[in-house]
Amino acid sequence: MNWIYEAWPWYVAGPGIVLAMALLIYFGKSFGVSSNIRTMCSIAGAGKFSDFFRFDWNAQIWNLVFALGAVIGGFITHNYLTINHSIDLNPNTVKSLENLGFENVGSDIIPIELFGAEVLGTWQGLLFLIIGGVLVGFGSRYAGGCTSGHAISGLSNFQLPSLIAVIGFFIGGLIMTFFILPHLLTFMS
Repeated sequence: MNWIYEAWPWYVAGPGIVLAMALLIYFGKSFGVSSNIRTMCSIAGAGKFSDFFRFDWNAQIWNLVFALGAVIGGFITHNYLTINHSIDLNPNTVKSLENLGFENVGSDIIPIELFGAEVLGTWQGLLFLIIGGVLVGFGSRYAGGCTSGHAISGLSNFQLPSLIAVIGFFIGGLIMTFFILPHLLTFMS
């Protein structure tokens, strides 16, 4: 029963993703989580104010169920199927993060210095959350989808715009990690 508490190896998770993508392609669906925001806004009546939200949202219920399942699955896995939440990080990464002001690096999945309740209750943490949310929302809308949609669904369909978007996501991630995040951390402290 110990296997349930360990990460699935690539040779199980990888083919599982391939199978899911093959089924989505077969049924004419495309995978992506950010499109759920549009669906929820449409359900809430945003179509009265914008043509962008006027579409048959009933055809997207499956995607809402998928997203709900991902949230529930993540909750169950984190709270009931994981014995140890620590992460085995490269010593150089640990040292770099400690130099940026993080304590107990790798002791949990997310750093409490960025996502702890006491941080999000400050004006800096709230500003960080709002600006980050707006940028992610704008970026996924501007790119025509989120990282999961482009990297998994778009690339499996050999879509050039998805390849360009994924390259942009990686470049943006590197810029954020090495140039912007160190300055944001000093701002938040």
